[in-house]
Amino acid sequence: MKNKRQNYNGKILKLLIDRSAVSFDEIIGFVKDRPSQSAITRSLKGLKEAGLVESHSSGQRDYARLTKEGKKKAHSLKLENDTAVLNPTWDGKWRIILLDLPEARKAERESLRYLLKKAGFVCLKNSAWISPYPFEHLFENIKKDLGLASEMIIIVTDTIDEISEKEFVKTFR
Repeated sequence: MKNKRQNYNGKILKLLIDRSAVSFDEIIGFVKDRPSQSAITRSLKGLKEAGLVESHSSGQRDYARLTKEGKKKAHSLKLENDTAVLNPTWDGKWRIILLDLPEARKAERESLRYLLKKAGFVCLKNSAWISPYPFEHLFENIKKDLGLASEMIIIVTDTIDEISEKEFVKTFR
């Protein structure tokens, strides 16, 4: 039973990731193969208790939306999804992400490092990550969602010094 709830949690988070808010009725209709409405309601309650989802009421309808933590979790699920495919052909561009989160935000920093690894990035130096894979759009969304305007810099370039590029090409073969 718990495994099924996990599936509902993931489906609900994925539904909410690209939308500001979704009505409870729409969530219930979206989750396919549901044994009952109460199972989805339990999942929503669990997500709220975990701090991943918050609910709002407009008087006539109840809505759910992701919290900051929920957005991190949903982006993580997006990367873990078996259908998320890294483009195996290199387009000649390097994606470099620079992170600068203070010690007070250590948990957030660790979550971002985990996501970078899942997306195929390799750590160059303490806060610099590189990848040939076109996942910069995902990290642009994370940057916007988590308000990391000055803490995360995303660089997409086709020019790196020749010696470094040869080493990076070997790393990603």
